[in-house]
Amino acid sequence: MNTNSKLSPGDTFQQVNRTFVCWNNRVYSYFGGCDYFRLSTHRRISMAARMGLRKYGLNTAASRMTTGNHAVYEKLEAALAEFFDIPAATVVPSGYSAAAVAAQALQGGFSRALIDEKAHASLRDAARQFGCPIETFQHRDAGSLARLFERGGAGDKPIVLTDGLFSHSGEVAPLALYLRRLPARGMILVDDAHGAGILGAKGRGTPEYAGVSRGRIIQTISLSKAFGAFGGAILGARALREKILRSSPMFAGSTPLPPPLAAAALEALAVIRSEPGLRPRLEKNCQHVRTGLREQGFPVSSAPTPIIVFNPSTAAEIGAMRERLLSRKILPTYIEYPGGPGQACYRFAISSEHTRRQLDDLLDALTTD
Repeated sequence: MNTNSKLSPGDTFQQVNRTFVCWNNRVYSYFGGCDYFRLSTHRRISMAARMGLRKYGLNTAASRMTTGNHAVYEKLEAALAEFFDIPAATVVPSGYSAAAVAAQALQGGFSRALIDEKAHASLRDAARQFGCPIETFQHRDAGSLARLFERGGAGDKPIVLTDGLFSHSGEVAPLALYLRRLPARGMILVDDAHGAGILGAKGRGTPEYAGVSRGRIIQTISLSKAFGAFGGAILGARALREKILRSSPMFAGSTPLPPPLAAAALEALAVIRSEPGLRPRLEKNCQHVRTGLREQGFPVSSAPTPIIVFNPSTAAEIGAMRERLLSRKILPTYIEYPGGPGQACYRFAISSEHTRRQLDDLLDALTTD
């Protein structure tokens, strides 16, 4: 068993119910991952996947542009368009690939790609697909972005790339400020893998939370976070979908996600609609932890996001926090983002299913010296 402060690739653990895992032959509370409603273990969703396997088989074994366009994908896309109240949704094999597929479809359409310096690696990969110069602006800094806008000429047509909810910090992109300064011909591509399903009154993600129009926003999402399934989707205008079908080699050449997982994602949308207590329960749990931290003098925001991050500065502090977590039977999720922003950190994801006792144990571990 690895004895370092972080879990190594050789370490394994097994989920034993919705908020616990078995690690090193012991059971611990689990605050890792991104399964914010714990839907990956929801009975209805698991049953939908099993039924999909029996009904559809494991794989279409062909691109959607040839003979692999199963009806379940179109049902899922229609359900996503309804859930997010947008004209069209296009399902892709993974959340990571969604931004790149959109960028391929729009290649040559923008003069510059302007990307947040701490954007997810998938956005940095996607930026190169636009086929235009790439410039970086300071993290969540509307002023820095505005200065880049000012350097564009009269015909400037920039595309801004940003996470919606940043997975490494729990911060939310200030979309309203960006849109206020965005040139008339510009667009914003929002990787909302962690905001979709979580943020906004109806769970439609960062644009809804920011209270902005979607007219100049392309939103990409993951179905493996709040929705507990797998795959990704691109949300936007019908014209964007048509361009994807016509112009994205990645979409045209990829085998789509397995139909059983599409069936599971379809059921996840139904679960979120039919269980209206999920989102309020998650927000209540998030606010409980954030309030407790602020009361102890920790500088955390009041934003209702489920991600709590601690960055110990020394090896001794890293080890001490690990021991406090273990003593309260909490798995110590000390992680690094390969090729990603920021330094290694302890990252905790609050879920709607954590009990008050688990949340208080976490607070005690984080605030006790």
